[in-house]
Amino acid sequence: MEKNCKKRILITGTAGFIGFHLARLLLKEGFQVHGYDGMTSYYDVALKQRRHAMLLQNSAFSSTEGMLEDNVKFDGVADEFQPDIIVHLAAQAGVRYSLENPRAYLDSNVIGTFNVMEAARRLEVDHLLMASTSSVYGANTEMPFSETEKADTQLTIYAATKKANESMAHSYAHLWNLPVTMFRFFTVYGTWGRPDLALYKFVAAMIEDRPIDIYNHGDMYRDFTYVDDLVRGIRLLFDAVPTRLKDGNVPEGDSLSPVAPYRVVNIGNSEKVKLLDFIEAIEDVLGKKAIRNYMPMQMGDVPATWADASLLQNLTGYRPQTDFREGISRFVDWYREYYNV
Repeated sequence: MEKNCKKRILITGTAGFIGFHLARLLLKEGFQVHGYDGMTSYYDVALKQRRHAMLLQNSAFSSTEGMLEDNVKFDGVADEFQPDIIVHLAAQAGVRYSLENPRAYLDSNVIGTFNVMEAARRLEVDHLLMASTSSVYGANTEMPFSETEKADTQLTIYAATKKANESMAHSYAHLWNLPVTMFRFFTVYGTWGRPDLALYKFVAAMIEDRPIDIYNHGDMYRDFTYVDDLVRGIRLLFDAVPTRLKDGNVPEGDSLSPVAPYRVVNIGNSEKVKLLDFIEAIEDVLGKKAIRNYMPMQMGDVPATWADASLLQNLTGYRPQTDFREGISRFVDWYREYYNV
């Protein structure tokens, strides 16, 4: 993608963990970026404001505060900015919170996503890229998870709304010839992370000598993906624009739709890490032992996630590879500096 300064990228959720990192990467590469974020109080708004303040130091970044459900406001922003590409990351996040407040997920993740798709259709953007999640694999047990598998057994309303987004996006790709790539994230962690994520909670509790809750008695596996690797994968997918097949013959291993310019791509580290090994690595970095509170499996949770990232590599030549021990070390350095502890 040449002459990046002429490429205009609209990102939803730029005050969020992943959106902030993606915007920062794109600004370094010379893109024009406009961020749209609701600054909701799901977690510390001051952290979101700090992220946006850092992005606003770059003159190529501009932003609007607004909810995705407000289609009039979002349409006005999109019409004025005239993006070449839209990256939709904003969502009501969190698997566990969806048990407490399911309506927030329908409002943000279904209605909000519909408004983003409508804007992309109307503006005929070059490429619409939208966040999904490994949670859509639900009760699937065959691992590593592959994009060509069926994923019809979601276990939470969060996962169900993300699967709905995939289905909605496919229909728009088919009806309007709108190129859409959905990416499924796998347990993202890293600097400037979300306080509700495991690594953040573990580090905060251990520094403060509080116990950490370990679900399923520690018999859990996750494909931990470092945030810098994730956003590099998203950036490279900009150029892997799905096209409508003339003959409907999908290449082997590709999730490209036979009837639409639509594709699903896993972005994961392709390494299944035991939760207890992850915790031990945190202990090593902090130089202290965790006070462990072993608990049963949480409702809606799954015992393991593990990505097959070969499609991402085939499309972009890239695959995430940051070792979780290195990623934890970077996060702890950031945490100590940010909170001065």
